[in-house]
Amino acid sequence: MLWWCSSELNRHRREAGLQDSIPAQTFSSRSEPAVRYSDHQLAESVVCGATCVLLALPKAQCSIPSIPLKTMNRRSFIAASTSLAAGMLLTKRIHGMETKDQKPVQPSIPYWRGFNLTELTPGERGQSFRESDFAWMAEWGFNFARLPLSYWAWSSPKNWSTIDESALKPIDQAIAWGKQYGIHINLCLHRIPGYCVNGREREPFQLFASTPDSMARALDAAVLHWGTFAKRYKDVSAANLSFDLLNEPPFMPDQSRYVEVIRALVGKIRESNPDRLIVIDGADIGQTPVLGVVDLGLVQSTRGYLPKMVSHYTATWVPENEFESFEKPVWPMVDKHGTRWDREKLRTELVEKWQPLVKLGVPVHVGEWGCFIKTPHDVALAWMTDLLAIWKEAGWGWSMWNLRGQFGIIDSHRADVAYESFRGHKLDRKMLELLLSC
Repeated sequence: MLWWCSSELNRHRREAGLQDSIPAQTFSSRSEPAVRYSDHQLAESVVCGATCVLLALPKAQCSIPSIPLKTMNRRSFIAASTSLAAGMLLTKRIHGMETKDQKPVQPSIPYWRGFNLTELTPGERGQSFRESDFAWMAEWGFNFARLPLSYWAWSSPKNWSTIDESALKPIDQAIAWGKQYGIHINLCLHRIPGYCVNGREREPFQLFASTPDSMARALDAAVLHWGTFAKRYKDVSAANLSFDLLNEPPFMPDQSRYVEVIRALVGKIRESNPDRLIVIDGADIGQTPVLGVVDLGLVQSTRGYLPKMVSHYTATWVPENEFESFEKPVWPMVDKHGTRWDREKLRTELVEKWQPLVKLGVPVHVGEWGCFIKTPHDVALAWMTDLLAIWKEAGWGWSMWNLRGQFGIIDSHRADVAYESFRGHKLDRKMLELLLSC
């Protein structure tokens, strides 16, 4: 027997003067076994004009004794619905909603290790990813690729509402290669409408710290772009693909605006893509946990660039006030304030700071880290050794910036490295072996 429960519930809502809640759905009922609700199924009961929403989380199931429907009249239907609501409201939440007596259930993630692949980061049209990058990562045993993307690659700051979906084909191909080679793909909007950590002034309106009208325009555009991605990739498994909403939000006196942005983007994604795994970068360019969205069931992404006097020595794009010293790096190192940076200091700044979030069960991943080529190679390796050690202790995976280039292990062009010839490229074998050891 089929029970068109949502249609019946909507009829009760209309009689109570409320709008329809959800489209009709069918549930089967028999005397045995019990009816099971799982993976985002939803039932609703209206009693005396009040609405009870029954929710179940991913991976959570609850068994409800089945109800013989042949003998059920309207009164017994309402009574049964009320009992069902009372039982299920003691279970879990979905998509950031939770019950009064339960903590939010958080996603779990593998021990992801890999690299940022930066072909679409500048936003130039006609760029594409390289299959060899995925093949090499898989050959070495890595399982994660973060793709920092600029919306300029498929749209324009002159018209945020225009999206050239044909320009998304390189991303489609990267996702396919990820599946082929066993590499999880994480799509991040490194430049999102209204914001980029580098050159935000090039945006026509600002997502943060601007007038209400400017911020509203930027958020509307950001919602549009993530909505497009959510629909385009709705059939790709969360095991193969995750979304990182925006790269390194700015330093902020409080997180209220960032929380507002996160909630808007998550809501849009989950309209068409309810099971998508979603990552958010920490506040203050990825350095501070965001406790105001714990209820949404998100992964939070931190950074591994401290101290910048080591990681970004002589890098011209970093504001001078972010450097702890301008002396030539050593490791450990004392900064201009007399503070000694060593493994314990790294643990305090990069791991312990996130413990309030970790205690709530929120998974943490290091979305970016690495060392610019001007830092002496032996110093870079010593610093990296300590970082990898504290993250391994914490159980956090990581994504190094980058695979190829001035922070990477391939074609980095360091002056003090004896490179290994590797399939037409120059490989920093010592750095690779260090990464593989953790």
